[in-house]
Amino acid sequence: MSRPLPLILAQAPGRLADDLAGFAADVERRVKLRTPGALVVYPELHLAERSAGVAAAPEDAAEPVDGPRDALFSRLAGDLGIWLVPGSVYELGDDGLVYNTAPVYSPEGKRLAVYRKVFPWRPYETTVPGVEFKVVDLPGVGRIGLSICYDTWFPEVSRHLAWMGAELIVNVVRTSTSDRAQEVVLNRANAIANQVFVASVNAAAPSGVGRSLLVDPQGTVRSEAPADGDLTLTDVIDLDEVGTVRRYGTAGLNRMWQQWRPGDQSVSLPLYGGSIDPNTWTPASLRQDTSDE
Repeated sequence: MSRPLPLILAQAPGRLADDLAGFAADVERRVKLRTPGALVVYPELHLAERSAGVAAAPEDAAEPVDGPRDALFSRLAGDLGIWLVPGSVYELGDDGLVYNTAPVYSPEGKRLAVYRKVFPWRPYETTVPGVEFKVVDLPGVGRIGLSICYDTWFPEVSRHLAWMGAELIVNVVRTSTSDRAQEVVLNRANAIANQVFVASVNAAAPSGVGRSLLVDPQGTVRSEAPADGDLTLTDVIDLDEVGTVRRYGTAGLNRMWQQWRPGDQSVSLPLYGGSIDPNTWTPASLRQDTSDE
């Protein structure tokens, strides 16, 4: 048994905030002749530039989540029959504040969810932090988790997304600095530590330095852009591989999600004012899988 999910990862340069027609044409070009039902992912703030490689001010490019961009994204996803993560956008919230937000759309043209970046790259980014992690069910396929750029530097994000049932973490990125080298390592580490797929999609030059990559639940890089060019990474992953790795262990050895045994005591976490509770450590989906054996 398998659950295949085709991926189209667009390492693309950013576009002007109002270039909706150009974006639509680019999506159609990358999807053309590909497998139906693919998950198509663009980089962070892909439609948020004031000039080539220069991001617009958040307040200038922000609009409500259900604004004109949303209508285009919905129509594109529905017309092309794809799951679409169009990167992230500047969202003008009902509270009047601006967020860095990643939406997700279904092949039926419906917005399934939005995720507000919890960890803006301070002090340089001025958007307001989101306050919750987000996983999204792709009906009939599986569950993905969302993270935006700097989120990947905080292990709490990937850990919680995996615990919430994410089988693939989609990390949309706009990194134009030398620390992309560290981000590549972090994405592999997050995949290994949580036994999930990770797709990290960075912007192409001049908006970013590229090096987008796809990592499997054992930390193996399945594909990686060699440089910063405008290109498309494609693959078909099997989401059932996540359950297999978690059940039998990374390299057939390490089963971190099954660490605890009956009678183990809670471990204090002073940093968070809480604790690791052995009774809630294992994701519900894995507890169900192992109880059926």
